[in-house]
Amino acid sequence: MPGTEPKSGLFPIRLLLWALVALALAAVVWTQIISPRLDRLQDAGTASLGRGDYRLQATDGSTFTQDSLKGQPSAVFFGFTHCPDVCPTTLGDMAQWQEDLGKDGKSLRIFFLTVDPERDSVDGLRDYVSWVPGVTGVSGSPEEMTKATRAFRVYARKVPTEGGGYTMDHSAMVLLFDAKGDYAGLIGYQEDPAKTRASLEKLLAN
Repeated sequence: MPGTEPKSGLFPIRLLLWALVALALAAVVWTQIISPRLDRLQDAGTASLGRGDYRLQATDGSTFTQDSLKGQPSAVFFGFTHCPDVCPTTLGDMAQWQEDLGKDGKSLRIFFLTVDPERDSVDGLRDYVSWVPGVTGVSGSPEEMTKATRAFRVYARKVPTEGGGYTMDHSAMVLLFDAKGDYAGLIGYQEDPAKTRASLEKLLAN
């Protein structure tokens, strides 16, 4: 019938309007509720990084605690002296950082925390890191090192090898902390040098 034609034409328009309303509501929910909560969760996830009751021994004779991260910008790496590739490669990268940063790099402290305290004594670590300027080795009892890996949320696991020995599987990133001891980002293993330098310059500028 002629009188029903306008009604059939209005139906898709109404659907489109309701769809637009739904999208608008979804945008409001995301921007006002969901996104802020995700940001807070992310902040909460890193705000406590490095915080804990661990007490370790450093190769410079000091005691390494959460307060050791305060005062100057710091880079923290977890590794072990029997590491075949990742650890020596990262130490080599750190030596390059120091060279590239020049005088500015002198304010950056680098801590090498062992994930293998059973084999890595403080004296052994001192020899291992001695060839890289500004790197301080850190070790302690297995119990205290476990506290530290948990505080920094670092993965570390003993992996048996043939002949009764073992190696360590562990996280390969370098964690950055500002002068207040707050987490300030990370540098991935073998990360692009330009990106790494930008991260370090930003850290040292704050």
